[in-house]
Amino acid sequence: MDNQFDVKGKVIAITGGGGVLCGAFARDLAQKGAKIAVLDFSYENASKVTEDINKNGGEAVTVEVDVLDKERLEKAKDETLSHFGRIDVLINGAGGNKKEATADPESMPFCDLPHDALQWVFNLNVLGTVLTSQVFGKVMTEQKSGTILNISSMNSYRPLTKIVAYSAAKAAINNFTQWLAVHMNQNYSTEIRVNAIAPGFFLTEQNRFLLLDEKTGEPTARGQQIVDHTPMGRYGKPEDLVGTVTWLISDAAKFVNGIIVPVDGGFSAYSGV
Repeated sequence: MDNQFDVKGKVIAITGGGGVLCGAFARDLAQKGAKIAVLDFSYENASKVTEDINKNGGEAVTVEVDVLDKERLEKAKDETLSHFGRIDVLINGAGGNKKEATADPESMPFCDLPHDALQWVFNLNVLGTVLTSQVFGKVMTEQKSGTILNISSMNSYRPLTKIVAYSAAKAAINNFTQWLAVHMNQNYSTEIRVNAIAPGFFLTEQNRFLLLDEKTGEPTARGQQIVDHTPMGRYGKPEDLVGTVTWLISDAAKFVNGIIVPVDGGFSAYSGV
């Protein structure tokens, strides 16, 4: 039974691999024997993850990429193939919010949100996932096998106040996940699966300014509300996600396709009363 969850030898490309959550995925999967291509806009951040993996006996390569630049995505795909020979899994982890796209009646009213900030959030989260899936997914269509895992958010189901663009963008990821799962099966191979995880609330660089006071480091009123509405009473930790990630990209989930899995400490189950 344990062999169903085996990812040893799988070649896994992870965009946003230099970040907090996807860096944790990369390190964990490498420890389980997977070969990791750490893709990130920041070569420096990705290199730190790659270095950690390699010095601990894993196998990883750093690949600089811009998920909004198809030419650079093609180059990143070619680098990954050159190093490992194939691509079994794509984790679309590049994404995030922007402070300037956050509506606040006092500092930035909804009606005044700048177009470029809204566009930045939509482009990074939605277009970045679609373009990357096109480029790396083509390898899977040629192999007739592969797994794509998208990173959604609890905001896609229960949009939080203020973060209008991010919530809408992650809702689009859910729809795209289901669409792509069907499209791949009907047109290329029934051995290609596409799923997503919807994390609850984890402290990252993108949301830190909303959840913690920048001066004191204490929870903001908003941050405390989130904890109060999470039955498990805390923010998630990166290691809380790795088991679900491993399951979805392993043979243990070989008939799981087109779903979005919440990993949220019970947030989505709690009505508030």
